[in-house]
Amino acid sequence: MRKEFGKWLMDVAKYMTTAILISSVFNDVEGLKMKFICSMLSAFTLVTGLYLVRDIDKKFNKRNRRT
Repeated sequence: MRKEFGKWLMDVAKYMTTAILISSVFNDVEGLKMKFICSMLSAFTLVTGLYLVRDIDKKFNKRNRRT
């Protein structure tokens, strides 16, 4: 469930980034503040998605394994 939500968040970040890039190509730079806010929101969703997708079990087992 966690990984699926993380993948979904990464997809949302991709779509937001694409929308920002396409809108900046077709429009002037009037909404610079809004584009910055959307860019920061996109970066936040990407980082959150990457955090949720990471595999905790492998890291936990690797640290606690005794050799």
